[in-house]
Amino acid sequence: MTTPVDLRLLDFADAIGVAIEYGRMPADRDGIYDHDARRIRLRRGMSARHHRSVLAHELGHAAFGDCHTRFGPVHAKQERRAEEWAALRLIDLDDYRHLEAVHAGHPGAIAVDLDVMRSTVIAFQGLLERLGDSVYMRPRMGAGMWERREGVS
Repeated sequence: MTTPVDLRLLDFADAIGVAIEYGRMPADRDGIYDHDARRIRLRRGMSARHHRSVLAHELGHAAFGDCHTRFGPVHAKQERRAEEWAALRLIDLDDYRHLEAVHAGHPGAIAVDLDVMRSTVIAFQGLLERLGDSVYMRPRMGAGMWERREGVS
């Protein structure tokens, strides 16, 4: 079943001129973005939530124009950034807040209810900073430097 989120991801791929193909992948890969070819290749047969999370992650690479590298620190930064990009597009803060309370913050249970992978929820959790009675989305240095601030009890 294609959801509105899935359609937004496909529309984004189309808007930036990235083709999506399906086929066999190396055993350790579910998806890969080839910047030179402007193509995302995905493993056939993934569950809907796995497909959604992998596609969003690979679109994160496309959004940043990531090129494959074997240099560890750069590769790690690209992977973290792509996972965070995906999390911000797949998880609504209000939905997350509700499910965090329901599941006592357990990322696996939250992921099932959000229909995304656990790694996506963990990336989203990493984007939140709790200070006192507030949660800050994507905090940066300096007063008033955040995307969103929410009060929590």
